[in-house]
Amino acid sequence: MRAVMWIYAAFVLLLPEAWSLNPGTNQSTSVSPSTSPPPIKIIVVRHSAFNLGSDVNLTCSNKTWSEMIFVIWTINLKSRDCRIGFSNENQKEDSCNDGKSLRNTSRSQSYLHIPKISNDDEGIYKCESVYSGGSESYEINVAITVPPTISAWLERKDNKIVAVCRADKGKPAANISWSRTGNSSETLLDSNGFFTVESRLELLGGMDTKNLSCAFRHPYWREDKVLVPEFRKGYNPLLFIPFVVVVIVFMVGILILAQKKLMHRRCQQSNTSLSKSAPTEDVEEVEPYASYVQRVNSIYNSSADLFT
Repeated sequence: MRAVMWIYAAFVLLLPEAWSLNPGTNQSTSVSPSTSPPPIKIIVVRHSAFNLGSDVNLTCSNKTWSEMIFVIWTINLKSRDCRIGFSNENQKEDSCNDGKSLRNTSRSQSYLHIPKISNDDEGIYKCESVYSGGSESYEINVAITVPPTISAWLERKDNKIVAVCRADKGKPAANISWSRTGNSSETLLDSNGFFTVESRLELLGGMDTKNLSCAFRHPYWREDKVLVPEFRKGYNPLLFIPFVVVVIVFMVGILILAQKKLMHRRCQQSNTSLSKSAPTEDVEEVEPYASYVQRVNSIYNSSADLFT
């Protein structure tokens, strides 16, 4: 394969130069009728996007195999580089080994076949094709198109209703538009080349949510997708007020019980202190009587001693 390329390069260098690079400044005064024109060199750069999972065919020349000398595809992917080539001498080269292959149309025109294109197949595909009388060079930037997963709903935030429309993991990013104008915001997230777009629209108080919708636009679809935001299942905004009332009543009940329990404890503590102070008063009342008995006994004993 490489030997064929060197032979072609030598052939191009040995061709006589009949014209100068700038038109109108030809230095030759005469041209031999037998002089051949220079070989044709065609260079093409283009961008192509294909739907995820589809079969892709890339072409870089309209020449037939009978006219071709060789064709080489140099593929620069995200994770690796590889080559696929073929010559008219039945020389083959394939360092990709991932299902890509060179095929011919019914008119014997060569093309590169990519089966079920995926995110790993994105990259730059360079094709060099040489034929009798010239060559063609193509550089094709290949990307995939992935449809996003779309959803829409309504939610409450700070006593306001917010409509949300979301497009998850699309490629490229989806566009979201609303059927009404208002205070809207959009968030774009990028994850490994896939884009998530979320648009939020705040609705003014009392604004009717009927006839409110959002439209999703993406290259994968031929027509826009339209969704109507609604409150999610199990969510009813009318139940929000009764729930708050129940919570308030429950908290008030807890406070009342706590106050009653606190008052009951205080009563118990006061009763206990009274019961403990009562015996002390009895002791104080008994002590004078005991001292009186002792004095009487001492007087009685002293008088008895006198008589004895």
